[in-house]
Amino acid sequence: MRYATSDDVETLCGFAAQLAHELIPMRGGALWAAQESLIEPLGEAFETLLASDDSNIVIGLLEGSPMGFGVALVRRLNDGTLLGDITEIWVEPEARAVGLGELILASLTEFCAERGCIGVDARALPGHRQTKNFFEEQGFTARMLTMHRTL
Repeated sequence: MRYATSDDVETLCGFAAQLAHELIPMRGGALWAAQESLIEPLGEAFETLLASDDSNIVIGLLEGSPMGFGVALVRRLNDGTLLGDITEIWVEPEARAVGLGELILASLTEFCAERGCIGVDARALPGHRQTKNFFEEQGFTARMLTMHRTL
């Protein structure tokens, strides 16, 4: 595990594209892509995140090779407190179930704690049981459900 640098932007863009490819076909995925995924061009989006003190990007390594990534943001709430927001987390399918996602999440959570956040939010699409289980195994619980009606 290591912090991402500008040298990782191409790798991060590839990971983000694979994340979108995986999520868009799922229930809620198309709206996630339109509303919450990183804005194109991805390279510029990652460069902006890397330059911000309120964001952290980590690269998950397996045997020295990049196999996943995660992004955390620090957001100021209306009452002035800070909340961590894990906006992206993804691991290559062949590197899942070996603890890499847990290491990425732990690093992002530590970043948020060091910045004084009162908690950390993360998202899972409805029906994406693997992601929901992953977060629950790491101590996350649902705090709000977003209901949607397509028009």
